[in-house]
Amino acid sequence: MSARFARNSAAAGTHWPPAPVFVEASPRSKKRFWRKFVKSLSADPDGVLLVDKAEGMTSHDVVALARRKLTTKKIGHCGTLDPIATGLLLLTVGRGTKVQDLLMSEDKEYAGTFVLGVTTDTQDRQGKVIQERPVPALDENQIRAAFEKFRGDSYQLPPMVSAKKHAGVPLYKLARQGKVVEREPRLVHVYRYTIDRISLPEIDFSVLCSKGFYVHTYVHDIGEALGCGAHLKSLRRTKSGRFDVANAITVDQIK
Repeated sequence: MSARFARNSAAAGTHWPPAPVFVEASPRSKKRFWRKFVKSLSADPDGVLLVDKAEGMTSHDVVALARRKLTTKKIGHCGTLDPIATGLLLLTVGRGTKVQDLLMSEDKEYAGTFVLGVTTDTQDRQGKVIQERPVPALDENQIRAAFEKFRGDSYQLPPMVSAKKHAGVPLYKLARQGKVVEREPRLVHVYRYTIDRISLPEIDFSVLCSKGFYVHTYVHDIGEALGCGAHLKSLRRTKSGRFDVANAITVDQIK
């Protein structure tokens, strides 16, 4: 447990439940992990389960699978992943739900790829193309300068395809109805980023960011800073607080 997480837990008067909490599973001991986690039919499981979400699934799909496997409805998740995204999804089970808010407040790390020159209405490859522009002959310094504009504190406008709610309704549901509503900009923070590969029009990157950060919008804003627009091609959450996707089980192992 990180020092900051421990301080937050103490301040909130929240403690991990006394029953065994299995937060990580070695790739070599998945079956043993499930036996310990499920324990017995007469005992309710408690803890935090690390899942590597597959592309195409919603976060709720993963929760539903876990509820069937663990025969309990008391399961939540810490931070929605869009269907296009893969990677680490934390599920809180039983008394583990008591620390869900604290887990959601942790920083997140992502790796992804975006494509310059094409803007979509969802800011990713699944959306409708709304604008195409030529991609200039950018060098690494120009690309890095665009990334630098969004390092540290900045404000993001939540996209209409996000799970953020307006009058109790998720924005993505309003977007499906063709509606666009006013959204308040949100203060977010980028701690660090890396530019891993440049093969125009594609760029691979990773970013460590605060809670409530929209990677779709981050990519969109970088594309605008470069003067040609961009959309997200792929996205993977690699870390959430102290937890790493390397220690997660796959969706197939839940089934």
